Amino acid sequence: MREILHNQLYRWYDQNKRVLPWRETNDAYRIWLSEIILQQTRVEQGLPYYLRFVERFPDVRTLAEASEDEVLRYWQGLGYYSRARNLHKAAQQVVKNGQEPFPSDYEAIRALPGIGDYTAGAIAAFAYNQPYPALDGNVYRVLSRLTNSAIAFDTTAGKKHFHKVAEELLDRANARLFDSAIMEFGALWCMPQSPDCESCPLEMICLAKAHHTVDLLPVRKPRLQLRDRYLNYSIYLCKQEGKEMQTLIRQRQGNDIWKHLWEFPLRETDRAFEATDVPHTDLTHILSHQRLHARFNIYKVSKLPEVADTKIVKLNELDNYAFSRLTLKALERLGLGG
Repeated sequence: MREILHNQLYRWYDQNKRVLPWRETNDAYRIWLSEIILQQTRVEQGLPYYLRFVERFPDVRTLAEASEDEVLRYWQGLGYYSRARNLHKAAQQVVKNGQEPFPSDYEAIRALPGIGDYTAGAIAAFAYNQPYPALDGNVYRVLSRLTNSAIAFDTTAGKKHFHKVAEELLDRANARLFDSAIMEFGALWCMPQSPDCESCPLEMICLAKAHHTVDLLPVRKPRLQLRDRYLNYSIYLCKQEGKEMQTLIRQRQGNDIWKHLWEFPLRETDRAFEATDVPHTDLTHILSHQRLHARFNIYKVSKLPEVADTKIVKLNELDNYAFSRLTLKALERLGLGG
């Protein structure tokens, strides 16, 4: 199986792989950056962010010396903002520890903030061709189908199981090629829904194809029930003679969602909103374990109210602050976006 897998996979990859900037380099910093961006993000969405990041932060020192606010602004819209904060912390740690341009030892890579087993393996393989498997969602799907395994891949036992399978199938002399090829195969061919099994280059070794279980795999653990939250935002607009339009914003603190991002004054309630007669827009936003019901109300005032922990900013300078994707969408709907 192993030899057939390598031969067929490499032949397919050579003919079908996408040209992506992080595949055209062995620069561990840029590979790391792409891996963090592509966590919970599709390639099509992540590519523009990657290009902007490497233009502004071309190396780990540039990223380390930037402010967290600036890093979050460049991340704005990608979601899962803890990724950006850990990216920044890791860059600072690399510089502080004298590991520039980027550590090459797996354990040193794994020790950086925000880097787990998968990301460390991917960087070690793609940048240094070290014999580590890279298991993302696409690879879990391919492996579960090839081996007809109904073990939930997003459990501790499942991750251990598929890591062992991946190590057994890994082309240790060509880890960079093998990891790239199997990830791409999952992304472009062995897709979650209705893959073309009849003309699949791996059909002769696919146990799920033989047992007619392709549509049942991979298996996930049961999802947690979403928690509903109700967020009532107040967008105050103040236009005084001779001055530009101003508003109030505050920076989120604590360990809740969107830590350190900016927002308008907020009142959170435990039930749906009451009727309001001011201009507003209502949005629903789904996070991993939360369903957010948000209302953005516009209040035109002659003087901005005193609201704790807020700052006064010009409306046309909101682009200088990092907001959640939800807030950006609301601003666009209300005609207040940049």
